[in-house]
Amino acid sequence: MDDLVKFLRDRNMEDNHAYAEVAHRFGADALLDSHLPMLDLVDMLARDYQEMDPADSRRTGLAYALKVLAQSYAEHPQYRQEWRP
Repeated sequence: MDDLVKFLRDRNMEDNHAYAEVAHRFGADALLDSHLPMLDLVDMLARDYQEMDPADSRRTGLAYALKVLAQSYAEHPQYRQEWRP
């Protein structure tokens, strides 16, 4: 699961850099309808998972949620089929 969390956080970083490039080229208004707030939420969930006690009963549900969120990157060459929920 650590590999999945790293994968998600890496994709998040790539997407944030892409949004920063768009904002730099076209101005902040170009991001008004973007998925940028969603990226922040996904990253927050990934960090929460990393910090969560393994005995926490919510950990299984959060792991499943991260697998579902990672499916948006299923076409990425580093995505692993074993991560499918």
